[in-house]
Amino acid sequence: MSIAAVLAFWGVSALFVITPGADWAYAITAGLNRRVLPAVFGLLTGHVLATLIVAAGVGTLVISIPGALTVLTIAGSLYLVWLGIGTLRHPSVVKASDDAATGSAWRWWLKGFGVSGLNPKVFLLFLAVLPLFTDADAPWPPAVQIIVLGLVHVTSCAAMYLVVGYGAHRLLHARPTAARIVSRVSGIAMIAIGLFLVIERLLHP
Repeated sequence: MSIAAVLAFWGVSALFVITPGADWAYAITAGLNRRVLPAVFGLLTGHVLATLIVAAGVGTLVISIPGALTVLTIAGSLYLVWLGIGTLRHPSVVKASDDAATGSAWRWWLKGFGVSGLNPKVFLLFLAVLPLFTDADAPWPPAVQIIVLGLVHVTSCAAMYLVVGYGAHRLLHARPTAARIVSRVSGIAMIAIGLFLVIERLLHP
């Protein structure tokens, strides 16, 4: 696998990373609650899991099982909807004098892992894109190449999600009304993405 192939994949990966979605919405919510690091680490753990699944060849097996992808999609989508509803019911309220983090780091990590780990779009993206940049004649086995490319993607995600999370905290820390609005928008985004995934899967099983 050449450096050119890695750079080409990084360019494709970056396009997906900079596109706002469920991960962005969750990173913003974490930023408003001062839990950026555990939340982002949870998101990244989900991406690493998807990489390992594809590298192990399990992805192809899952797709070959009738109904398996539909079940995964609905489960992940309903989880996003549940998180979105929770965010709408309890929008983040940030005060300039409030320096305490909200919620345990473990819970933020677990939720982040669920957001990306249960997102079938992440899984399908890796399954469709990662193998395209592997080289059958390279010294490294395809599985190792996929892991390397997956880690490149995870690195890009880490940089972007940290910027989004800490940026939300920095920009909205002293603006409680704006923070509440952004928190609700993030909740609505998670619900909308979850419902879209369910509808798309039911219409195109």
